[in-house]
Amino acid sequence: MSGEKNLDRAELRRRVEQWRRAGEGVVLANGNFDLLHVGHVRYLRAAKELGGKLIVAINSDESVRALKGAGRPLMPENERAEIVAALADVDAVVIFPELDVRALIGEIRPDIQAKGTDYTVDTVPERDVVLEYGGRVAIVGDAKNHSTSELIRTRLQPRDP
Repeated sequence: MSGEKNLDRAELRRRVEQWRRAGEGVVLANGNFDLLHVGHVRYLRAAKELGGKLIVAINSDESVRALKGAGRPLMPENERAEIVAALADVDAVVIFPELDVRALIGEIRPDIQAKGTDYTVDTVPERDVVLEYGGRVAIVGDAKNHSTSELIRTRLQPRDP
C-alpha cells in the first residue's frame, strides 16, 4: 500500500477495508477547503481527535461553483486536495463531484461523520444516511467565526474609498 493520501473513490474503498481489517475506526470530514484557514485546521484536528483514520472529502471545482457561485473556487481541486493531504491529522483525501457527501458516505460507511459548528447534529444534511447504517454524527471544531467566503468579502475584494 502506497503512502499516498490523495485517493480516488475505488482506492479509498480499498484503504478503508484495510483499515477496518486492522481494527481502525473511520472518521469522515468534508468541505470545500478553498483557502485553508485556522477554522479548517481546528475542524480537522477535532475530527481526528474523535479517533481512527481521518478521511477528508473535498468538493470538486464544479460542485464548489454550484454551491458558492461564479469565481469560486479560488484554487483548483487538485491543489486544495494536496494542501489538505499535507496536514498531519489527515489520513486520506478524496475529491467528490456531488453537492453533498451522501453517496460517499454510503460507499465507505464511516463510523463518524464530523461536521463543523455551523451545523447541529439535527441539521447535518447527510445525517439520515449515517444513522441508517448505525454511524454517528459529531459536531467538532471551533465556533464558526472563520470562513473563506468572509475572508474573500472582507480582505480580498477591493473596498470603496
